[in-house]
Amino acid sequence: MSYVDKLYSSAESAGNIVCMGLDPVVSRLPYEGMEDGERIVKFFDTLFSKMASRNLKVAAFKPNLGFYSVLDRPREGKFSGSIALSRVLDMLSSYFPSVPVILDSKRGDIAKSSLNYAKEAFDTWGCDAVTVSPYMGLDSVEPFCFENKGVYVLTRTSNPGAKDFQNRLMLDSVDEKEIYPVYMQVAHMLAYWVNTRAGLGSVVGATNIKELEDIALYYNDKELPMLIPGVGSQGGTAPEVLDALKKCSYPYKLARINSSSGLTSPWKDSLPSDWLDLCISKIEKLCSEAQI
Repeated sequence: MSYVDKLYSSAESAGNIVCMGLDPVVSRLPYEGMEDGERIVKFFDTLFSKMASRNLKVAAFKPNLGFYSVLDRPREGKFSGSIALSRVLDMLSSYFPSVPVILDSKRGDIAKSSLNYAKEAFDTWGCDAVTVSPYMGLDSVEPFCFENKGVYVLTRTSNPGAKDFQNRLMLDSVDEKEIYPVYMQVAHMLAYWVNTRAGLGSVVGATNIKELEDIALYYNDKELPMLIPGVGSQGGTAPEVLDALKKCSYPYKLARINSSSGLTSPWKDSLPSDWLDLCISKIEKLCSEAQI
């Protein structure tokens, strides 16, 4: 099954286009006193079990590699973070089979190095998709284009500093006549590349709806998946995003609206006693708001 087909299938099965970010901040988790990696595993096992018991489904999961690898101490022979990620991925396969898993690692390097990073995502971790940087061009992105896998290219990200480069104006690299911001030039290149490279997608933040609409409109006649972070604490909302995609006639079942800490640690201060119910309610709310 192609990655695009997996996205359509998982959206239909879940009834929504939610991507659940799995970015554990250990200090905010329950089960204090356990080793950090075990604490992560216990937390997600409890949460996934509760979701499964309620038949609560999302349409993708996205673990960020840095939240796990930071716990490793390879020079001391300790790999608790990598082991925790491995166990979380195993749990996803068990609790939520057929739901795409996106490894958020934002890789990008010269061709040979990119190929190794691609193998890391797809062979080592067994994920369905990966996030990559376009800064070094096609020969850096193309090695990630494995058959039936997804490649989300950073286009207009949701962080405040994105405007430092992504909103700079320059002569377009495709038509070489018009002047566009850099993020639209990336969008243009992706729309061009995807004609011969299935699985390419775009990371577009929810924090500026006008920019999201511009990109979605450009993609509306292509099967080019969009990963949309920035919902929740960064200010974006799922109803706004879904309305924008529909307004632009974008095939919205290919989009994934991502929320991470807003679903897995939605408390502002100390851990509440009802943390599990709070997580479940936040997931249910987002699934309802991003219902297809």
